Amino acid sequence: MPLIKPFCALKPAVDLQSLVVTRPLENYSTGQARLIASENRCTFLHLINPELDNPYLRGTREELVYKKISENLEGFLEHQFLIKQDKPAIYIYRVKHNDLVQTGIWTLTHIKDYLEGRIKKHESTVERRERLLADYLQQTGLDANPVLITYHPDQIIDSITDKYTGLKADLDFTFADGTTHQVWAVTDNPDLNDLVTAFYDIPFVYIADGHHRAASMAKMGLHKQALNKERHTGTEGYNYFTSVYMNTREVKILEFNRLVRDLGDLEPQLLIGLLKQSFLVQESPDVVKPNQLHKIGMYFDEKWYVLEPKKEIYDENDPVNALDVSILQNHILAPILNIKDPRTDARITFEGGGTAISELQLKVDNGLYVLAFTLFPVSIDQVISVADVNGVMPPKSTWVEPKFLVGLLTNYFN
Repeated sequence: MPLIKPFCALKPAVDLQSLVVTRPLENYSTGQARLIASENRCTFLHLINPELDNPYLRGTREELVYKKISENLEGFLEHQFLIKQDKPAIYIYRVKHNDLVQTGIWTLTHIKDYLEGRIKKHESTVERRERLLADYLQQTGLDANPVLITYHPDQIIDSITDKYTGLKADLDFTFADGTTHQVWAVTDNPDLNDLVTAFYDIPFVYIADGHHRAASMAKMGLHKQALNKERHTGTEGYNYFTSVYMNTREVKILEFNRLVRDLGDLEPQLLIGLLKQSFLVQESPDVVKPNQLHKIGMYFDEKWYVLEPKKEIYDENDPVNALDVSILQNHILAPILNIKDPRTDARITFEGGGTAISELQLKVDNGLYVLAFTLFPVSIDQVISVADVNGVMPPKSTWVEPKFLVGLLTNYFN
């Protein structure tokens, strides 16, 4: 039952689209981000961290950094790097990368739906990350990176989507990484009303990616509500966060593989024997990229293995513990390799499904790591099953596509 609404987005000027939008700051090293910022005065990075321009900014973030972001935003609007749209709209968004085409609805969602559990989640969040992002949102009013939410397909939403994607896109460009991005603005009142009603009639929806962004926006919104307690109506801009809704057919989940730096105190010759207590272990002449659930690949000592968990070590009816990432953690990483908390243990590294398995093997062969584990991707049905029981997946369980560009459609809620 999500309550969505149209908004007047800040959109990059047509001739500057590929210059304004950017990958999230964390996707770049500090050096890369500074180079981009120094060479491109239009990049949205200037509205994320102005210290890229001037590393010698001193003082509190409230006094200097956020003040500089505000000045940069004024410049972006004055020079029309970003243009505020005249009419509130719900936007249809399509991204194409290689052979993958994904389409969704870009809109605003009320934080009440998140706080009251109608938007279900499957990950824990880190308080420090929530607080930092909430502070940025409160100080700048710039919500430029949407939360990806999935839902079961709906005929009305599909028909409106099909209607607009058959027309010429309002925004259409290819980013530096080869991804093509298209946007159609829905401003027709009957279509807007149908979309709002169709989403309101969906009992539950599910966060696919962006748990920290949703949590941060809710935290910031509650703080704003408290500050404006006597005047608060629930319709203010701070009550909504940007969201892209893609139905379960559109969301793509890739695997998150694991690399382990060392065996700890374990003698190498004991590893296979210990694994055989809980797994059927079979050596493979080929690289192992699992093609079904409950098949885990392992590269060790220049050999590939298939690990199949024995039925008695997991409960297929438990949505969390039946995940291959849980089986790997509960029966190999923790008890055998003594990696108790993969979020904080420096001995383990995660590689999203976009990284070729040959690269993982090379890292082991070069001695950077001693073990590689490859996994079959978690399905969207598994994600929903975990969320429905209020479960929490192990960290780095899913690599979800698409990953959004920042600054493509920005909600400025000052």
